[in-house]
Amino acid sequence: MPEPVETSTPDGVDYGWVMQTTFVLTILVGAPLVAVLSINVDLPTWASRAEFAIRVGAVVWIVVALSVFAYAKRHQDK
Repeated sequence: MPEPVETSTPDGVDYGWVMQTTFVLTILVGAPLVAVLSINVDLPTWASRAEFAIRVGAVVWIVVALSVFAYAKRHQDK
């Protein structure tokens, strides 16, 4: 049986969990938010629709990512 590989997590945060949770929550929160916010915006072309979705999605992604990281950091096992 091979020897186990030593691992180190200096921050104590599971970054894999943070990335996966951020991905899922961004889709679950971002898609409905983009749809609701686009109701009152004139988006005549596919390019304008894509640009709008990217701009709103970027803000949603950064807010979700920072929130998930803060949650993981706060609730890490010590």
